[in-house]
Amino acid sequence: MSYTKDFAVTGMTCKHCIMSVEEEVSEVPAVTNVAVDLVSGGTSTVTVTADEPIDDQAVAAAIDEAGFSLAN
Repeated sequence: MSYTKDFAVTGMTCKHCIMSVEEEVSEVPAVTNVAVDLVSGGTSTVTVTADEPIDDQAVAAAIDEAGFSLAN
């Protein structure tokens, strides 16, 4: 079974931002795919797919490590 969850992320503006988020979130255990719908300067959507229930805190920490924040 796979699990998918969307995260709203602020501060992303370009392809480099996407690559940074994808790289960091891909390192979270059980994550199998990361897709980003970029809204430059707005709130982007990061869709995470995993083999196990998604650890929201681990994904949030990975997004923070990439230099971005979850939208409030």
